[in-house]
Amino acid sequence: MRKPAIVFIALCCFFNTSYAQYGSFDTAKTVKPFRLFDNLYYVGNDAVSAYILKTDKGLVLIDALYGKYAGNIPQACRELGFDPMQIKYILCTHGHFDHCEGAEEIKQLTHARIGMTAPDWDEAEWKTKAPYTSITVKMTRDWVIRDGDELKLGNTTLHFYQTPGHTPGVLSIAFPVYDQGKTYNAFMFGGIGLNFDGVERTEMYLHSVDRMMHMKNIQVNITNHPDPGQIFEKEKLLAVRKPGEPNPYVAPAEFQSWLADLKKVAEEKLADEKKKAGR
Repeated sequence: MRKPAIVFIALCCFFNTSYAQYGSFDTAKTVKPFRLFDNLYYVGNDAVSAYILKTDKGLVLIDALYGKYAGNIPQACRELGFDPMQIKYILCTHGHFDHCEGAEEIKQLTHARIGMTAPDWDEAEWKTKAPYTSITVKMTRDWVIRDGDELKLGNTTLHFYQTPGHTPGVLSIAFPVYDQGKTYNAFMFGGIGLNFDGVERTEMYLHSVDRMMHMKNIQVNITNHPDPGQIFEKEKLLAVRKPGEPNPYVAPAEFQSWLADLKKVAEEKLADEKKKAGR
């Protein structure tokens, strides 16, 4: 498999050259939806992730894609055997168009609540000007998620963390996933890329990574772009797993190593930002 840090660096470069809504993201390929765990399913495209988390009281959609791809999510739900009208919440990891623009369209269909942090609601509502926000969809503020909040839906509790850097209000999420009768702790870092400028923002990013490195017992890395978490590569391994073999997405040591790689690259960026600022 490719080393996640190398993929991450490539992702950052891709981001920096692709914004001209929708730029390179407009040629993303549709992906057949698939299962990662007994309660977690991939419904994104080949460039941007979106996930359905199943509970006994409805579905949670994590990120909502953008443009023409948002309309694929309800059909992906049906292909997986779910009724898209059972989507109760749409969680947007940050205010960039590729993660939240489709939320309004899906809300119109399902009447689901949309959750995002206050700083990124400001961007999505066009109250603050920022790169990578949608230029076609002005969102309407709904549920404002704060650091430390929880969402309890039936038998599932999601824990929320505000981890700024990639955007001022990146939303990261911890939640349980199930496989072969076992429960594992999954985590999504909601803003991986370094496509931003400034010493302060880079220091915020590093603080967020340090915070995650001190979290206990994270076993599964779920990423909001498929490449950094090797989502597709592991899906192929899962498809040929033999009975009793571990789920390839369960890799706690890999998660810590990945965070260490992110930290190293961000420290290099911080040195560059300080040099540019004459510090």
